[in-house]
Amino acid sequence: MPRPTAAQLAYGSATVIFSTLAMLLLSQTSSGLGVAVIALAALGLGLLVALTVPLPKSRPAAAPAATAAAAEERVTLRRATVPSVAAPQAAPESVYEVAPSGTRGPAGP
Repeated sequence: MPRPTAAQLAYGSATVIFSTLAMLLLSQTSSGLGVAVIALAALGLGLLVALTVPLPKSRPAAAPAATAAAAEERVTLRRATVPSVAAPQAAPESVYEVAPSGTRGPAGP
């Protein structure tokens, strides 16, 4: 049987404590037999809650060599799709070379 997770322990314990208090207050019993019955019912309810808490999903284990090869392939593919850096272009000599066609250039002071 697998070990309980922290969430299972927390939810189960909280259920036992709060359900015991609620049942004792609602039933107003003072006999030992009544308290024992309520305690057993609370323990059963706490166990039920702890077992129904969803467990974390576990991924299937992959072979370490296959994982490393796949990671290396992904890096290679990423590098292959990156465009190469173009050579820097010469800076324009005047502002009018940068302006798009059909415009007179920047408005000066």
